[in-house]
Amino acid sequence: MNISSAAKAAGLPVKTVRYYADIGLVNAPSRSEVGYRTYDDASVRKLAFVRRSREFGFSIDECRELLGLYQDGDRTSAEVKRIASKKLQEIEDKQRELQSLHDELEHLVKSCRGDQRPDCPIMDYLG
Repeated sequence: MNISSAAKAAGLPVKTVRYYADIGLVNAPSRSEVGYRTYDDASVRKLAFVRRSREFGFSIDECRELLGLYQDGDRTSAEVKRIASKKLQEIEDKQRELQSLHDELEHLVKSCRGDQRPDCPIMDYLG
């Protein structure tokens, strides 16, 4: 299938599919007679795999590692779990950081009268 069909099947923009091919993350298996990239079902599955991995926040390098494991019939689930566990820890750390920012900003918003007076605890804190 052509790149636009492959992109649609994988749920990605064409530009992203082209980028993934350019960096060697997912290769188009062949080119048509006029030089267009063509994709088979296996390539589309790899593209979808990368899309889902990226949705979880995996970096391109992590996607490359996961894709290598995806294609390796001799992989161990321990290898996959190690990578996923590391990402889970990063997400949990980010959640704690965001919750802290939320709580602090919520306190500042509640402390501000929001009236016609110039004094504002939000501005005092930021300043």
